[in-house]
Amino acid sequence: MYFTHAITRLPADTVAAGLTTASLGVPDAALTRQQFREYIDILLQLGLTVTTLPALPDFPDAHFVEDVAVMMPELAIITHPGAASRRGEVHSIAPLVSRFRHAVWLGEGEHMDGGDVLMVDKRFFIGLSSRTNEAGISRFAREVEKFGYSVQAVPVASGLHLKSVVNYVGRNTVLLSAAAVDEPAFRDFRHIVLDPAEEYAGNTMWINNTLITPSGYPHTLRQLQQLDLPIIQTDTSEIRKMDGGLTCLSLRF
Repeated sequence: MYFTHAITRLPADTVAAGLTTASLGVPDAALTRQQFREYIDILLQLGLTVTTLPALPDFPDAHFVEDVAVMMPELAIITHPGAASRRGEVHSIAPLVSRFRHAVWLGEGEHMDGGDVLMVDKRFFIGLSSRTNEAGISRFAREVEKFGYSVQAVPVASGLHLKSVVNYVGRNTVLLSAAAVDEPAFRDFRHIVLDPAEEYAGNTMWINNTLITPSGYPHTLRQLQQLDLPIIQTDTSEIRKMDGGLTCLSLRF
């Protein structure tokens, strides 16, 4: 799939008040925005038109826009985030998403974070995690199967979301953690297995036949280079402090 658009949101000054399971220190708001702007520049280099929404200080996680919607050619799913503190974010993203796609809303109890949703062609692999439950996956499946998509739930053994540790990187290849190697859902793919010390690099983004990967993970970089695809490295050190990664900073379509 070739992407032409992305929706993003500027990180707020309150970014350090967001949710995190990391113990890497408090993120610097100014440096977070600098890394975010560098990310936007990469998307622009890859030919995308980028819409950046204003910061939402009352929702310090709101720049992780991927969690609140899932975009596909036929429709968009407005999620019901698993963390109660993030549910208000959907009301600020939905009007813009609805300009581009017919939007379907998940309901009360149907929890889902977009960070758990991995789309490969007409297949969805959805993490069953602390943020995404069976009711959310079932409702999602009912909506997308109408358009010929398949949906497979994948238990998340480590990481906040499925895409924290599993991502499709092109050429029938998934980049995944050692804990996910034996997951039956990914048996038909070639595997690039992450070194445990570099598990964060699992959130590498394949977009317009280019890989965007966090800088500072040399073993993962060497393995990705074997795919013979263009690779762009970018610093996400501040974003990582709040459990963030490359995929969660944008909605791409």
